[in-house]
Amino acid sequence: MGKIVVSQNVTLDGVVQDPSGEGGFKHGGWFQEFMGEDWEAWAELELAEARGAEALLMGRGSDAYFATRSAQMSGEWADSLNRMPKYVVSATIRRARWTNATVLAGEAVGEVTQLRRRIRGEIVVYASRPLVRTLMEHDLVDELRLTVFPVVLGAGERLFGETSDKRPMRLIHTRTVGNGLVHLTYERAREA
Repeated sequence: MGKIVVSQNVTLDGVVQDPSGEGGFKHGGWFQEFMGEDWEAWAELELAEARGAEALLMGRGSDAYFATRSAQMSGEWADSLNRMPKYVVSATIRRARWTNATVLAGEAVGEVTQLRRRIRGEIVVYASRPLVRTLMEHDLVDELRLTVFPVVLGAGERLFGETSDKRPMRLIHTRTVGNGLVHLTYERAREA
């Protein structure tokens, strides 16, 4: 059975909105602004994660975002992502935009549950905040990997929204990435 891994860049206060600054959010662009000299260490972390993944899972917005950038990206990380099978959860599109991608057009929870049964290994979710919230609500996230950027924005969309109940997680790994980023890995706690 596949393992759903949410991999996300977040601020100290959990904001994930507009890291690139292209979305018009007044605090957008925080990814580049607070990356500092840690780009190379962050890139190594991302490459190792891509090498360990069997597939990517995302919503239609992330598919569109990455598809437009994939032609401009180069290097081993970009090559790994472009080659990897991708699954786009969406009830509104018929065809994914990124290469090697399949649209999962049915009900999200059922589609992801079936995908987990078909794929062995890690199924990594980048960005895709609405999808992550659905997966968390239905206990489909097995692991969270959060790269925390050293800034508090005080406003903006956060990774997690309201849930119907608590979702206990267990910290299993921490590491410093470069000089200013922290990478936290949590697994779902089966028993609180």
